[in-house]
Amino acid sequence: MSAGNAAQAIAFAARSAGVPVTVAMPETAPQAKIDATRGYGAQIVFAPDMTKLIALVGELKDRSGAYFLHPYDDEAMIAGHGTAALEVLEDLPDADVFVVGVGGGGLISGIATAVAAKRPRARVVGVEPTGAAAMRRALDAGEPVRLERIDTIADGLAAPIAGTIPLEIVRRLVADVVVIGDDLIAEGMRFLAQRARLVAEPAGAAATGALLAGKVAVRPGERVVSIVSGGNVDLARMAQLFGG
Repeated sequence: MSAGNAAQAIAFAARSAGVPVTVAMPETAPQAKIDATRGYGAQIVFAPDMTKLIALVGELKDRSGAYFLHPYDDEAMIAGHGTAALEVLEDLPDADVFVVGVGGGGLISGIATAVAAKRPRARVVGVEPTGAAAMRRALDAGEPVRLERIDTIADGLAAPIAGTIPLEIVRRLVADVVVIGDDLIAEGMRFLAQRARLVAEPAGAAATGALLAGKVAVRPGERVVSIVSGGNVDLARMAQLFGG
């Protein structure tokens, strides 16, 4: 199940391994992500929105008997995400702060695990959109809390519930998870396009947006890494956001 980024990755991996794959996606997923996922050979079934995906996956499992590869509540997926931090630390071994967008928690838990092993003095900070703050809700409640409503431009961070495995890792290894509005996420997109010449979707720009807005505490002289994860954005949608 995926809004589109994990969908594309899993579809590509399945095609490479010669394995059939069905992906549950919300009807609200960007068309570019739907087209790419289909292009990699996956079959797609749709739920009305992100909050209905888990129920749809349950129906598909019961009907087909297929194995469900969870996009973020899975140890192997988390380990794979952690390789991003290993690559960063190869280039910047003295990094002090890693700022990471958070959906269900797979990316940040993998990065936090790798950073704790290789650069334990560094801090990891998560960033979530106000309209999809599943991890922040889980941390405050002490357990995963299913969101009844999701409202954010960052579809890549719009997980309906935080993962159980990621929540435990975030509790232990992440310094903080901050929540920001879509306006700051859009500003991050604009900054990355104008200054870094990077096309980032909203989910990929959340960390940068939080840093620009001063929502992440950074000490003078610290080396800061902003993880820009996700460039799958419809150009029409990007123009609309930039025009605002």
